This record gives sequence, structure tokens and C-alpha cells, in this order.
Amino acid sequence: MKIHPSNITGIVLVGGKSSRMGTDKGLLFFQGKSFVERILEALKPLTSEILIVGNQEAYDQFQGKRVNDLWEAAGPLAAIYTGLYHSTSEHNLVVSCDVPLINSRILKLLINENTPSHDIVYIESQKRAMPLIALYKRRCMQPCLDFLNAGERRVMELLHKMNSKAVSLSEELQPLVVNVNTKNDLKALSK
Repeated sequence: MKIHPSNITGIVLVGGKSSRMGTDKGLLFFQGKSFVERILEALKPLTSEILIVGNQEAYDQFQGKRVNDLWEAAGPLAAIYTGLYHSTSEHNLVVSCDVPLINSRILKLLINENTPSHDIVYIESQKRAMPLIALYKRRCMQPCLDFLNAGERRVMELLHKMNSKAVSLSEELQPLVVNVNTKNDLKALSK
């Protein structure tokens, strides 16, 4: 189902602790651009607005409106909830800040696989669900809040509860969704 960019908000999740990396992942550089800049470039042609979810003022320098987490230290489920809460769109492309090779082509796959009945359309790479590269309908906001209120923090639980669809990537596209979580991951990316 074709969705016009005016009906899509981009939501970039930057609020993680980055404990394995030791520094804020979204502000790391690869090939002359920060991770978050690269993600914003992938989202821009497909969206009408972009929200950056995180409490770090360092992200105010980027195009997109930064919004503080509504739930402190509650992980990516809380960040998704925050993004959906602030979104004005029915459709929301959610991307974590640790996938610097992501491009518009990957994100278009999510849009193209969307149907009115799906709540979430997410990437699957090497048989692994990647719920932080996904298209979320705004109606997922209340279930996110219900989980948070019940003490549940796992995004996979939301995927299981909602009508979700996986988009499996071809082998050729799998390198574009690699997570960079450690210094070794960053070194491997630069090879």
C-alpha cells in the first residue's frame, strides 16, 4: 500500500546508554558523517517530519525535532512510545541510531509491505527480528504504554501482541542493517 510522505513521521531513537561502546553511538562518525546524520538522510525523502527521541541536547544541532523520553531509562519500548506520542502521523518509520548504513531503499521496503491491517512492519535479517528498523502505526502507542505500566520493557513482546509482519532482507541488503554496538563493530565497519 503506497503511503505518501506527508503521512509518515521518521522517529530516530538516540537515547540508549551506549555502555558497550563507551560513547554516544549516534554521534560517532563514519565516512565523514555522524551515524544520526546518515539515518536522517535515509528518512528525509520518505517522511514529512522527523523526531529525534533522547534527552541529549547534543542532538539539537540536527534537522528534526528532539523530544525527551517520557519514561526515563526504560529502553527502546519507551522511546518508541515517546515517538508515537509526539508524532502527528498514522505511519511512523522507527530507526535506532546504531545502524549507520541504513538507506532509503531498506525503509521503502517497510512502506511497500504495509497493509491497513498491519500494526508493525519490521525488518528481519539473517532470521533475526529487528524491531528498531520498522514501520509502526500510531495505534501502537497505547499498547506500548500498557506494557510500560505493567513493567514490560521488551519490544519483542509488542511485536508478538500486535499484528506484525516481517520483511526478510536478501543477502545483498543484510550488511546495510548491521548494528554497531562496540568499538570492534566500528572497526569492522571501517574495513
